[in-house]
Amino acid sequence: MKSHAPDPALLFKAETLAEALPYLQRYAGATFVVKYGGHAMGDADAAEDFAEDVVLLKHVGINPIVVHGGGPQIGAALKAQGIESRFVNGLRVTDKATMKVAEMVLSGAINKEIVSWIAAEGGRAVGISGKDGRLVTVRKVQSEDDLGFVGEPDDIDTRILDTISKAGMIPVVAPIGVGPDGETYNINADTMAGALAIATGAERLFLLTDVAGVLDKDKNLLSDLTPVEIAQLRVEGVITGGMIPKLETCIDAVEGGVDAAVILDGRVPHAMLIEIFTKEGAGTLVRLA
Repeated sequence: MKSHAPDPALLFKAETLAEALPYLQRYAGATFVVKYGGHAMGDADAAEDFAEDVVLLKHVGINPIVVHGGGPQIGAALKAQGIESRFVNGLRVTDKATMKVAEMVLSGAINKEIVSWIAAEGGRAVGISGKDGRLVTVRKVQSEDDLGFVGEPDDIDTRILDTISKAGMIPVVAPIGVGPDGETYNINADTMAGALAIATGAERLFLLTDVAGVLDKDKNLLSDLTPVEIAQLRVEGVITGGMIPKLETCIDAVEGGVDAAVILDGRVPHAMLIEIFTKEGAGTLVRLA
């Protein structure tokens, strides 16, 4: 069952933060991993709402860890340099030239932009990638077609995240890791967020994207799902395409010890707060039972 906290108006219309604190502090000390991606990243109002929410969570004692995507931005940068993008099963084939551009975009422009959004809302954030402090060591993704420098998390050392969070700051993590050979690898941002949620013992994993959540055959939002129900919906052909890997990440997270994982529409103002602190929620929540 979802939270039975009062109406979100108490959060958004409170004259002072103190009035909202009793509802927010229920998660004090918990870790929330938030994957921020989709077209919401390109919307100034949505970015401001997102930064406000992350800063508020930190202010009341929750430890947010932000993991961001950047596929469209990487594609645009590659196109500008005359480098063609090719995908296999939704993953970008990444040679050395592509990897160099991807790291520049992810660890540079996007990462620091999110840090600046958080700073503008009164928070303190530190932008890093999975290479920093050897946060994420990867193994190469195996595929019939060689994907190049595309990896998936193999080992996670959370000490750099712990240090940043304990210093009162918010880690903003680019989905880049290092292989055992010292090479740099690109990582799917959803996969990265799920792995960090498990490694940090997070209470919640949020996948903020540009869809409302999981829809049934009549296009109605499914607010609560279990792995068993997800499997049945896949058999019925209700869940298809890009939603499959997102839900696989959610299942891996809850089976790895995360209390719940949620797919949310990042374009909805204050979607995270609505999901956490209201009965109705705002997306699709996945739990073991």
